[in-house]
Amino acid sequence: MEYTPYSLILDVGWISGLMLIGSILRRKVPFFHTLLIPSSITAGLIGMVLGPKVLGWIGWSEHISTYTTVLIAIVFAAMPYSMKFDRGVRAGVKNMWAFSTAMFVGQWGLFILLGLYLFEPVWGTEDWFGMMLPVGFVGGFGTAAAVGTSLEAAGAEAAISLGFTSATVGTFAAIVGGIIFTAWGIKKGKTAAMPAKLPWDLRSGYIDKLSERPSIGKASTNPSAIEPLALHAGIIFLTVAIAYAINGWLKDIFPVVSIPLFAMSFVVGIAGMVLMRLLKKPDYLDRETVNSVSGAATDYLIAFGIASIAPAAIADYWIPLVVLFVAGVAYCCFFFFWVAPRFFGEKWLERAIFGWGWATAAVATGIALLKIVDPKLKSGTLNEYGVAYIGFAPFEIGMTIIAPIAVISGFTMGLGWATLLLAVVIMVLAWALKWLPERGHVRGQGTPVEVE
Repeated sequence: MEYTPYSLILDVGWISGLMLIGSILRRKVPFFHTLLIPSSITAGLIGMVLGPKVLGWIGWSEHISTYTTVLIAIVFAAMPYSMKFDRGVRAGVKNMWAFSTAMFVGQWGLFILLGLYLFEPVWGTEDWFGMMLPVGFVGGFGTAAAVGTSLEAAGAEAAISLGFTSATVGTFAAIVGGIIFTAWGIKKGKTAAMPAKLPWDLRSGYIDKLSERPSIGKASTNPSAIEPLALHAGIIFLTVAIAYAINGWLKDIFPVVSIPLFAMSFVVGIAGMVLMRLLKKPDYLDRETVNSVSGAATDYLIAFGIASIAPAAIADYWIPLVVLFVAGVAYCCFFFFWVAPRFFGEKWLERAIFGWGWATAAVATGIALLKIVDPKLKSGTLNEYGVAYIGFAPFEIGMTIIAPIAVISGFTMGLGWATLLLAVVIMVLAWALKWLPERGHVRGQGTPVEVE
């Protein structure tokens, strides 16, 4: 069937309807709000099952898998316009940076090498297979789309399906494991603050009280000139369009050069942010509004990405995938139970719970889990992470860009050893520079309570 603008409308309409169903299930069905399952994941899973690759009840267009390329470019284009470059310092920032960075690059390095030295010789997988664990776990759906798209463009046909499968499994591991760990921590009295059950609006996903509904952004223009949302979305779309044009221009000059669209969109976004500062208009765009546009793109990215998974491609890898995911969970458990107490001392559980959430899924999942043991966010975990992220962001963004390039250029093994060595160096330096608490793991003063 010929692809037309109406095909796009149908695809977006279907996935939007499925997200609405996911939202209703999150509110009404205990299983969904107990596990905090995002509506976008529910929509994607239903879309995959009802799509042409399984039951065939929904006729997705043939371009559904390409939407993730555009959507991840939108997310990366929005990043520079919403970033904060605070220079504040807190006592625990160094430890948070060392813990986060070591966990991140260590996961990449270890599983790249396992892919080369275990999975490839034993199960005959490709040299990039081990990379799919960090792509989905510590990377998340955005990285799965970015790296998967780049690898598939280079001939790795199953990369996107495997990446989104990994991200989906990681999300469930984050939620199920996080709930188990928080319940254990509360029962053992290891929390520093009196914990409470998650509020209903967070569990159901819907804010009932009008007075408690937060603003999703502030208007920076008068609607008589241009609707504020149109301005913000327009600048982000323009950023992606310029990036696409630059990529086309570079391709004409250097045919062998292939820069991912999301990477170029990020670079153009930085240029746009710098231009606004030079024009003395750093607040021309509202950060919260930009985040809202980016968040909407992320929801559709997740839903379309999961819906486009090819079950047949996953079936070919099911044995190594099971081993990969078990090893990934074990790695994250090691950082939770062994590394975190030594890095954070008295309030280790709050930071470990947060770290578990984003190491297996996303920062948003980590925050949701953190609120179980630290409902008023008094532990300082998010403040420390926010400042530490300034030093951590280059590693996160850099790996997303470098990883597919390393695979395509045959430097996969080098990248694996380099990142694993970097993780070890960071942990050793944290110990050698005496960043770690002298007493190590000190039990918190919380009182055990029940969590619904």
